[in-house]
Amino acid sequence: MAESLSHLRHPVVVMAFEGWNDASDAATNVVDHLGLTYEADVIFEIDGEDYYDFQMNRPRVSGTGEERREIEWPCVQIAVAELPERDVVLVSGPEPNLRWRSFSAALVSALRSVRPELVVVLGAMLTDSPHSRPLPVSGTSNDPELAAKLGLEPSNYEGPTGIVGVVAEAALAAGMPVVSLWAQVPHYVSDPPNPKATLALLVRIEDLLEAPLELGDLPELAQAWERGVNELASEDPDIAEYISRLEAAQDEEDLPAATGDSIAAEFQRYLRRRDQGN
Repeated sequence: MAESLSHLRHPVVVMAFEGWNDASDAATNVVDHLGLTYEADVIFEIDGEDYYDFQMNRPRVSGTGEERREIEWPCVQIAVAELPERDVVLVSGPEPNLRWRSFSAALVSALRSVRPELVVVLGAMLTDSPHSRPLPVSGTSNDPELAAKLGLEPSNYEGPTGIVGVVAEAALAAGMPVVSLWAQVPHYVSDPPNPKATLALLVRIEDLLEAPLELGDLPELAQAWERGVNELASEDPDIAEYISRLEAAQDEEDLPAATGDSIAAEFQRYLRRRDQGN
Protein backbone atom coordinates (compact mmCIF):
# COMPACT_ATOMS: atom_id res chain seq x y z
CA MET A 1 0.00 0.00 0.00
CA ALA A 2 2.76 2.45 0.91
CA GLU A 3 4.43 1.86 -2.47
CA SER A 4 1.14 2.63 -4.26
CA LEU A 5 0.87 5.97 -2.48
CA SER A 6 4.50 7.08 -2.52
CA HIS A 7 4.98 8.11 -6.16
CA LEU A 8 1.94 10.30 -6.79
CA ARG A 9 1.96 13.50 -8.82
CA HIS A 10 1.45 16.64 -6.70
CA PRO A 11 -0.90 14.67 -4.44
CA VAL A 12 -3.89 16.18 -2.68
CA VAL A 13 -6.07 14.29 -0.20
CA VAL A 14 -9.86 14.82 -0.21
CA MET A 15 -11.83 13.12 2.56
CA ALA A 16 -15.39 12.96 3.84
CA PHE A 17 -17.26 10.71 6.26
CA GLU A 18 -20.89 9.63 6.35
CA GLY A 19 -22.99 10.60 9.34
CA TRP A 20 -23.00 13.60 11.66
CA ASN A 21 -20.54 15.55 9.49
CA ASP A 22 -22.46 15.01 6.25
CA ALA A 23 -25.85 16.73 6.00
CA SER A 24 -27.78 15.51 2.94
CA ASP A 25 -24.75 13.35 2.01
CA ALA A 26 -23.35 16.47 0.32
CA ALA A 27 -19.72 15.90 1.35
CA THR A 28 -19.44 12.16 0.72
CA ASN A 29 -21.12 12.64 -2.65
CA VAL A 30 -18.17 14.85 -3.65
CA VAL A 31 -15.79 11.96 -3.00
CA ASP A 32 -18.14 9.56 -4.80
CA HIS A 33 -18.36 11.92 -7.78
CA LEU A 34 -14.59 12.27 -8.07
CA GLY A 35 -14.10 8.53 -7.68
CA LEU A 36 -16.59 7.66 -10.43
CA THR A 37 -15.64 10.48 -12.78
CA TYR A 38 -11.92 9.75 -12.69
CA GLU A 39 -12.25 5.95 -12.25
CA ALA A 40 -10.37 5.89 -8.96
CA ASP A 41 -8.64 2.69 -7.87
CA VAL A 42 -9.12 1.54 -4.28
CA ILE A 43 -5.63 1.09 -2.83
CA PHE A 44 -6.34 0.30 0.79
CA GLU A 45 -9.13 -0.25 3.31
CA ILE A 46 -9.01 0.42 7.04
CA ASP A 47 -10.67 -2.61 8.61
CA GLY A 48 -13.72 -1.56 10.59
CA GLU A 49 -13.53 -4.34 13.19
CA ASP A 50 -11.93 -2.08 15.79
CA TYR A 51 -13.77 1.14 14.93
CA TYR A 52 -17.44 0.38 14.29
CA ASP A 53 -20.37 -0.70 16.40
CA PHE A 54 -21.99 -3.08 13.93
CA GLN A 55 -25.40 -2.58 15.55
CA MET A 56 -25.21 1.10 14.54
CA ASN A 57 -23.30 0.68 11.25
CA ARG A 58 -24.62 -2.68 10.15
CA PRO A 59 -22.95 -4.80 7.49
CA ARG A 60 -24.89 -5.21 4.25
CA VAL A 61 -25.72 -8.39 2.38
CA SER A 62 -25.61 -8.31 -1.41
CA GLY A 63 -25.81 -10.83 -4.24
CA THR A 64 -22.82 -11.69 -6.40
CA GLY A 65 -24.82 -12.72 -9.46
CA GLU A 66 -23.93 -16.41 -9.06
CA GLU A 67 -26.60 -17.37 -6.51
CA ARG A 68 -24.13 -16.44 -3.80
CA ARG A 69 -24.48 -13.72 -1.24
CA GLU A 70 -21.71 -11.59 0.22
CA ILE A 71 -21.46 -9.52 3.41
CA GLU A 72 -19.99 -6.05 3.00
CA TRP A 73 -18.52 -4.74 6.25
CA PRO A 74 -18.27 -1.04 7.10
CA CYS A 75 -14.80 0.29 6.42
CA VAL A 76 -12.92 3.37 5.25
CA GLN A 77 -11.54 3.20 1.72
CA ILE A 78 -8.50 5.01 0.37
CA ALA A 79 -8.54 5.38 -3.43
CA VAL A 80 -6.46 7.25 -5.99
CA ALA A 81 -7.97 9.30 -8.82
CA GLU A 82 -5.72 10.44 -11.66
CA LEU A 83 -6.46 14.00 -12.76
CA PRO A 84 -4.67 15.52 -15.75
CA GLU A 85 -2.11 17.43 -13.68
CA ARG A 86 -2.12 15.66 -10.31
CA ASP A 87 -3.31 12.66 -8.32
CA VAL A 88 -6.06 12.94 -5.73
CA VAL A 89 -6.26 10.53 -2.81
CA LEU A 90 -9.91 9.97 -1.87
CA VAL A 91 -10.84 8.90 1.65
CA SER A 92 -14.42 7.97 2.53
CA GLY A 93 -16.51 5.74 4.74
CA PRO A 94 -18.90 5.90 7.70
CA GLU A 95 -17.93 7.97 10.71
CA PRO A 96 -16.39 5.50 13.21
CA ASN A 97 -18.26 4.75 16.42
CA LEU A 98 -15.25 3.72 18.51
CA ARG A 99 -11.60 4.61 19.26
CA TRP A 100 -11.41 7.85 17.30
CA ARG A 101 -7.86 8.65 18.36
CA SER A 102 -6.60 5.24 17.26
CA PHE A 103 -8.54 5.50 14.01
CA SER A 104 -7.14 8.97 13.26
CA ALA A 105 -3.62 7.76 13.99
CA ALA A 106 -4.09 4.80 11.63
CA LEU A 107 -5.47 6.99 8.85
CA VAL A 108 -2.78 9.66 9.16
CA SER A 109 -0.14 6.92 9.24
CA ALA A 110 -1.51 5.57 5.96
CA LEU A 111 -1.34 9.06 4.44
CA ARG A 112 2.25 9.78 5.51
CA SER A 113 3.63 8.03 2.45
CA VAL A 114 1.49 10.29 0.25
CA ARG A 115 3.30 13.43 1.42
CA PRO A 116 0.27 15.48 0.36
CA GLU A 117 0.59 19.06 -0.78
CA LEU A 118 -2.83 19.65 0.76
CA VAL A 119 -5.42 17.75 2.80
CA VAL A 120 -9.00 18.88 2.15
CA VAL A 121 -11.52 17.77 4.77
CA LEU A 122 -15.17 18.07 3.69
CA GLY A 123 -18.32 18.46 5.75
CA ALA A 124 -21.89 19.68 5.42
CA MET A 125 -24.18 21.15 8.07
CA LEU A 126 -27.84 22.10 8.31
CA THR A 127 -28.38 25.87 8.39
CA ASP A 128 -31.04 28.45 7.54
CA SER A 129 -29.59 29.10 4.07
CA PRO A 130 -32.35 29.39 1.44
CA HIS A 131 -32.24 26.73 -1.28
CA SER A 132 -32.81 29.32 -4.01
CA ARG A 133 -29.55 31.18 -3.41
CA PRO A 134 -25.94 30.00 -3.82
CA LEU A 135 -25.29 27.66 -0.92
CA PRO A 136 -22.41 29.07 1.16
CA VAL A 137 -19.24 27.05 1.69
CA SER A 138 -17.03 28.12 4.58
CA GLY A 139 -13.32 27.42 4.36
CA THR A 140 -11.00 27.40 7.35
CA SER A 141 -7.46 26.38 8.24
CA ASN A 142 -5.58 26.38 11.54
CA ASP A 143 -2.31 26.79 9.63
CA PRO A 144 -1.81 30.60 9.62
CA GLU A 145 0.52 30.57 6.59
CA LEU A 146 -1.83 28.39 4.55
CA ALA A 147 -4.87 30.42 5.61
CA ALA A 148 -3.20 33.63 4.47
CA LYS A 149 -2.10 32.09 1.16
CA LEU A 150 -5.57 30.75 0.30
CA GLY A 151 -7.57 33.61 1.78
CA LEU A 152 -9.17 31.44 4.47
CA GLU A 153 -10.21 32.23 8.01
CA PRO A 154 -8.77 30.50 11.08
CA SER A 155 -11.38 28.30 12.69
CA ASN A 156 -13.00 29.87 15.77
CA TYR A 157 -15.59 27.13 16.27
CA GLU A 158 -16.11 25.87 19.81
CA GLY A 159 -18.39 22.93 20.54
CA PRO A 160 -18.93 19.28 19.63
CA THR A 161 -16.90 17.95 16.72
CA GLY A 162 -17.07 14.96 14.43
CA ILE A 163 -14.42 12.65 13.07
CA VAL A 164 -13.47 15.22 10.42
CA GLY A 165 -12.35 17.60 13.16
CA VAL A 166 -10.34 14.90 14.92
CA VAL A 167 -8.67 13.68 11.71
CA ALA A 168 -7.92 17.25 10.63
CA GLU A 169 -6.19 17.93 13.95
CA ALA A 170 -4.18 14.70 13.68
CA ALA A 171 -3.11 15.51 10.11
CA LEU A 172 -2.10 19.03 11.11
CA ALA A 173 -0.06 17.66 14.04
CA ALA A 174 1.70 15.34 11.55
CA GLY A 175 2.81 18.35 9.52
CA MET A 176 0.25 18.09 6.74
CA PRO A 177 -1.38 21.31 5.44
CA VAL A 178 -5.11 21.02 6.14
CA VAL A 179 -8.13 22.94 4.86
CA SER A 180 -11.71 22.30 6.01
CA LEU A 181 -14.62 23.08 3.68
CA TRP A 182 -18.20 23.00 5.00
CA ALA A 183 -21.30 23.38 2.85
CA GLN A 184 -24.39 24.95 4.36
CA VAL A 185 -27.48 22.86 3.59
CA PRO A 186 -31.04 24.22 3.98
CA HIS A 187 -32.48 22.56 7.07
CA TYR A 188 -36.03 22.52 5.67
CA VAL A 189 -35.02 20.26 2.78
CA SER A 190 -32.42 17.99 4.33
CA ASP A 191 -33.19 14.63 2.71
CA PRO A 192 -30.32 13.40 0.54
CA PRO A 193 -29.12 13.91 -2.05
CA ASN A 194 -28.44 17.63 -2.39
CA PRO A 195 -26.57 18.05 -5.69
CA LYS A 196 -26.48 21.83 -5.27
CA ALA A 197 -24.47 21.55 -2.04
CA THR A 198 -22.22 18.88 -3.56
CA LEU A 199 -21.58 21.14 -6.56
CA ALA A 200 -20.77 24.08 -4.26
CA LEU A 201 -18.12 22.01 -2.46
CA LEU A 202 -16.67 20.76 -5.74
CA VAL A 203 -16.31 24.31 -7.06
CA ARG A 204 -14.45 25.35 -3.91
CA ILE A 205 -12.08 22.41 -4.36
CA GLU A 206 -11.47 23.69 -7.89
CA ASP A 207 -10.51 27.04 -6.42
CA LEU A 208 -8.05 25.41 -4.01
CA LEU A 209 -6.46 23.31 -6.76
CA GLU A 210 -6.57 26.16 -9.30
CA ALA A 211 -7.60 23.59 -11.90
CA PRO A 212 -10.95 22.68 -13.48
CA LEU A 213 -12.71 19.49 -12.42
CA GLU A 214 -15.19 17.45 -14.42
CA LEU A 215 -18.60 18.39 -13.04
CA GLY A 216 -20.55 15.85 -15.08
CA ASP A 217 -24.30 16.28 -14.75
CA LEU A 218 -24.11 17.95 -11.32
CA PRO A 219 -25.08 21.43 -12.66
CA GLU A 220 -28.21 20.00 -14.30
CA LEU A 221 -29.06 17.93 -11.23
CA ALA A 222 -28.64 21.00 -9.02
CA GLN A 223 -31.04 23.00 -11.19
CA ALA A 224 -33.57 20.17 -11.20
CA TRP A 225 -33.28 19.86 -7.40
CA GLU A 226 -33.92 23.59 -6.97
CA ARG A 227 -36.94 23.47 -9.28
CA GLY A 228 -38.33 20.53 -7.30
CA VAL A 229 -37.98 22.38 -4.00
CA ASN A 230 -39.62 25.46 -5.56
CA GLU A 231 -42.60 23.35 -6.58
CA LEU A 232 -42.95 21.84 -3.12
CA ALA A 233 -42.63 25.24 -1.43
CA SER A 234 -45.30 26.75 -3.70
CA GLU A 235 -47.83 24.26 -2.31
CA ASP A 236 -47.39 25.52 1.28
CA PRO A 237 -47.85 29.29 1.83
CA ASP A 238 -46.18 29.17 5.25
CA ILE A 239 -43.05 27.52 3.88
CA ALA A 240 -43.00 29.90 0.92
CA GLU A 241 -43.17 32.90 3.26
CA TYR A 242 -40.43 31.46 5.47
CA ILE A 243 -38.16 30.96 2.45
CA SER A 244 -38.83 34.52 1.30
CA ARG A 245 -37.64 35.82 4.67
CA LEU A 246 -34.48 33.71 4.43
CA GLU A 247 -33.84 35.01 0.90
CA ALA A 248 -34.21 38.62 1.99
CA ALA A 249 -31.87 38.12 4.95
CA GLN A 250 -29.19 36.44 2.85
CA ASP A 251 -29.46 38.97 0.03
CA GLU A 252 -28.90 41.79 2.49
CA GLU A 253 -25.98 40.01 4.13
CA ASP A 254 -24.29 39.03 0.85
CA LEU A 255 -24.74 42.33 -0.99
CA PRO A 256 -21.10 43.47 -0.53
CA ALA A 257 -19.91 40.08 -1.83
CA ALA A 258 -21.34 40.87 -5.27
CA THR A 259 -18.17 42.82 -5.97
CA GLY A 260 -14.46 42.33 -5.48
CA ASP A 261 -13.26 38.89 -4.47
CA SER A 262 -16.39 36.98 -5.52
CA ILE A 263 -16.33 38.43 -9.04
CA ALA A 264 -12.61 37.76 -9.35
CA ALA A 265 -13.08 34.14 -8.24
CA GLU A 266 -15.91 33.60 -10.70
CA PHE A 267 -13.79 35.07 -13.51
CA GLN A 268 -10.91 32.73 -12.65
CA ARG A 269 -13.28 29.76 -12.83
CA TYR A 270 -14.46 30.93 -16.26
CA LEU A 271 -10.88 31.18 -17.53
CA ARG A 272 -10.00 27.70 -16.25
CA ARG A 273 -13.02 26.15 -17.97
CA ARG A 274 -12.34 28.06 -21.18
CA ASP A 275 -8.73 26.82 -21.19
CA GLN A 276 -9.91 23.28 -20.50
CA GLY A 277 -12.22 23.42 -23.51
CA ASN A 278 -9.43 24.55 -25.86
